[in-house]
Amino acid sequence: MSDIETFEIIRYTADVVAVTPGGDVLLIERDWPPYQGAWALPGGHVDPGETSRAAAARELAEETGVPVMPADLRQIGTFDAPGRDPRGRYVTVAYLATVPADTPIVAGDDARTAAWWPLTSLPPLAFDHADILRAITTR
Repeated sequence: MSDIETFEIIRYTADVVAVTPGGDVLLIERDWPPYQGAWALPGGHVDPGETSRAAAARELAEETGVPVMPADLRQIGTFDAPGRDPRGRYVTVAYLATVPADTPIVAGDDARTAAWWPLTSLPPLAFDHADILRAITTR
């Protein structure tokens, strides 16, 4: 090993699994690469000075118009597998939010559209978001 160590750049993100009591999950259709046009969980980068919980609530509101208080988000887990994002090493903390079935949604920020999907009939998902959803459905 050389005297100079190599450090991997790691980006920090937060994702939200917003579900209704009836079993629908809120997904966004991505408007930007990577995975442009693919369905994904709402989420994004944690800003400097921000917790992942606060970032999750902010990203959910920015991408879908759904307001939640950070304190109402329950942590699902941390997802950090190498290769989970084609842009490089990304570590995300995923959160669960339960919202009323009649919650209005409006796509915004980097979401082309937002829609409720039955957990039993999901489209192919970007990144490792199917793994994140499996983490809540196998509990």
